[in-house]
Amino acid sequence: MKFNKVAFIASNSKEAQKALKELSKIYSNNDVDKADVIVALGGDGLLLSVIETYGIKKIPIYGMNRGTIGFLMNTYSKQNLIERINNAVRTKISPLVMEAIDIDEKKYKGIAINEVSLLRQSRMTAKVMINVNNKKRLNELVCDGVMVATPAGSTAYNLSANGPILPINSKLLSLTSICAFRPRRWRGALLPKTSTVDFTVKEPKIRGVSATAGNLEVRNVKSVNIKLSTKLSFKLLFDTESSLEEKFINEQFSS
Repeated sequence: MKFNKVAFIASNSKEAQKALKELSKIYSNNDVDKADVIVALGGDGLLLSVIETYGIKKIPIYGMNRGTIGFLMNTYSKQNLIERINNAVRTKISPLVMEAIDIDEKKYKGIAINEVSLLRQSRMTAKVMINVNNKKRLNELVCDGVMVATPAGSTAYNLSANGPILPINSKLLSLTSICAFRPRRWRGALLPKTSTVDFTVKEPKIRGVSATAGNLEVRNVKSVNIKLSTKLSFKLLFDTESSLEEKFINEQFSS
């Protein structure tokens, strides 16, 4: 498939808005519903937001960095954009699906490209029981929090919490603790991507815990179910010299 109709979506930063004006003068800016590719101008946060908002339409997304780090973005250039897009490497990523229940029995559902994380809400540590595939694996994790990360998200919050970098095409999820106090040296586990993870918060009314999936944050959760979606997948485009697979390899050797 050849891409011709581009829809530009930019963050509110000065750099992104300037790029939007520059590119709109050179290339036609189509409505998303009429486009065959979306070009996201900003940082990783914008790209994730665009994926969550428009990815369900199955429109491929090509990001160009007009943000700070832009790990998931391509280098910005006004030149040969259509050619770059058509020569780009296509990568499919699937999101995590989170189903959470709070202490008032209200249910929530959200998706996350990077990770689903639980975090303590107060000065008191969280106490979380962990089940994997309906089997109790850890009766009580005393911690600041815990997360499940996808390969795409393994270089983000997961990495800062000392979780492993997962090759983008690996069939794994990372279960990573955040400042675990007990068990003293438990840092997490690698799980098959088909795994279902259940977190049960102990003493949820006393030791408040929030759960976050993408743009959704749920306060005072008592239980959270997480699994990789088998129905949703999003298409990202990367320049051949900086494919997502290559970025993940390079990240493991960066200082």
